[in-house]
Amino acid sequence: MKTIIAEKPSVAREIAGLVGASDKKDGYLTGNGYFVTWAFGHLIGLGMPEEYGISGFDKASLPILPNTFLLTVRKVKKDKGYTADTGALKQLKVIEQLFNRSSSIIVATDAGREGELIFRYIYEYLKCNKPFERLWISSLTEKAIKQGFDNLKDGAAFDGLYQAAQGRSRADWLVGINATQALSIAAGNGIYSLGRVQTPTLALICKRYLENKNFSVTKYWHIQLSHNKELIDFKSISKTKWEDQKLADDTLKAIQRNETATVTSVETKSVTEQPPLLFDLTGLQKEANKKLNLSAEETLNIAQSLYEKKFITYPRTGSKYIPEDVWAEIPNLVRALQDRETYKQAVSKMKWGRFNKRIVNDLRVTDHHGLLITDKIPSALNAKENSIYDMIAFRLLEALSQACIKAITDVGLQALHYDFTAKGCKVLEAGWRSIKGSFSDDDTEPVQDLPELKKGDELKIKEASVLEKKTKPPVLYTEAGLLSAMETAGKEMENEDERKVLQNIGIGTPATRAAIIETLFTRNYIQRDKKSLIPTEKGLQVYELVKERKIADVAMTAEWELALQKIENNEADAEAFQKEMENYASSITNELLQTSIAQNNLPKLVCPKCRSQQLIIRDKIVKCSDEDCNWIQFRNVCAIQIGIADIESLVSKGKTSLIKGMTSKAGKKFDAYIVLNEDYKTSFEFAKNKSYKK
Repeated sequence: MKTIIAEKPSVAREIAGLVGASDKKDGYLTGNGYFVTWAFGHLIGLGMPEEYGISGFDKASLPILPNTFLLTVRKVKKDKGYTADTGALKQLKVIEQLFNRSSSIIVATDAGREGELIFRYIYEYLKCNKPFERLWISSLTEKAIKQGFDNLKDGAAFDGLYQAAQGRSRADWLVGINATQALSIAAGNGIYSLGRVQTPTLALICKRYLENKNFSVTKYWHIQLSHNKELIDFKSISKTKWEDQKLADDTLKAIQRNETATVTSVETKSVTEQPPLLFDLTGLQKEANKKLNLSAEETLNIAQSLYEKKFITYPRTGSKYIPEDVWAEIPNLVRALQDRETYKQAVSKMKWGRFNKRIVNDLRVTDHHGLLITDKIPSALNAKENSIYDMIAFRLLEALSQACIKAITDVGLQALHYDFTAKGCKVLEAGWRSIKGSFSDDDTEPVQDLPELKKGDELKIKEASVLEKKTKPPVLYTEAGLLSAMETAGKEMENEDERKVLQNIGIGTPATRAAIIETLFTRNYIQRDKKSLIPTEKGLQVYELVKERKIADVAMTAEWELALQKIENNEADAEAFQKEMENYASSITNELLQTSIAQNNLPKLVCPKCRSQQLIIRDKIVKCSDEDCNWIQFRNVCAIQIGIADIESLVSKGKTSLIKGMTSKAGKKFDAYIVLNEDYKTSFEFAKNKSYKK
């Protein structure tokens, strides 16, 4: 017998159907010489400090650097502690029994770093020594799975992948555990969670937020002229920008008296816009955030669902290319789209026999190729799934199309002795832009049509006006912008050699970036303001504490991703990386333990109920220090974090200021005051004096 282990029950069922294991048992399927079972994601993880006999946050125990890392069954929170997850224990027992009854194992967990880790940690925890082979597939279609079984690879071929996954897992433990404990001990006021990738990501958001907030906007003025020639209206704008409005107005009057502008130069050049490459996961997440306002995690979950329904290939990919052997399947995918009404028109524009091969590059394919649809075309998807599927399908059609060729014309004009410019654009060959019929990117201003112009032409000025402009602060990060910054963290670096090495290396990986952003929300470090991501009071406080420290260094984190990639490709030593992480964890622990945290920014408030004890102010709650009194107020009310000033106002005056943008259970936004009632419980008071208890 052989045991096949998948990452999830749904994938196990697909595989079981193909290998003929149709007999359902508790926790597995069997038949035709196979047991087919599954994990539920990470069943086994690294043990917490308690497993090493270190309880609580103890300064003397830091830094914690295990000689041997202990593996433990997944834990769930219970009361004040953690206990082993009963579901995980039960499934682990099933897996152990099947491994013992088998001659060998086929690993069918997701084909990537984390999928490898899920299996290897189970294998190691169970002290299993049975031989294993690896099923490596990029889609769950019957054809792909069969091909995968025909080409099973020896498990040892993926040792580099496992060592990189294990290195990432241990590095996150060493940094996360030690840094969190060190800063929390130094603070003496609540838990300050820090992490190897989480903290540099928070630093990116906070730095941008403060640059935006502290930016001083200045005004300046341009002059715009309107012209008409050959029945075509077009505009030109002054090269000069005036910082004094009166000077701009005086110049305008002089130009208006002059009434004409002279063409001083006409330059037309042909611009070739190559089609976009396929989506990798981060590219899809950025596009879905811009167009559909979906979070990175939502997009990943939708893509994962489409993958499990066999409609798209493996989504957790960092590549935008396909290997040569997949190219032969591409025409079938395009043909399959013909039958769906949405794509008929787009497919009719495709040049059969002349598909663009830019996406084919064996050297640029990582664990998995770029995102493709499969030949199984969906008929009934929910709206969000439909939108994500459309993005992937249209991107494939665009990528296979020819380049778009435009003629860009730059015209120089002179009115009085001031220089003006006008820009025009003509599409000569639509190419890939005809697929969706969009000829300019969303973030570029539409370019106007220009008449035939030549040097020396005199143009009448139909109208002239002064335009008031403002300097723009650095834009706050949206999730799409943050994903870009995480993806290209190396670009920010000042050292040119380092920048070259890290130019394509970011922080986190396509598979983990969504979870990192969600962690910052869970920790109450960031919040959404419309589409923008902004830090909370707590997030800014953490940033202020660590911004000069190594743990906030984006470049260093990017270097580690590079090191992990090298370990994966057997080009670097995993033990040397771990040693480096231990040294790093020791140095940041010492750095953070010396951090002085000013407590005086928190007001000293007396409990409104017992009127004798001081209140303990935490980021999630405010409570009386006397357990008998037990007065408590949660700080997150209807999806809004209540600031310190409002807590102070509630306790001393019985009422907060008007809190805007709260969300009711029905999902509706409302504004209200939070008021303290006679029974010391709180309720809402609306501007029209309606109130109801929370």
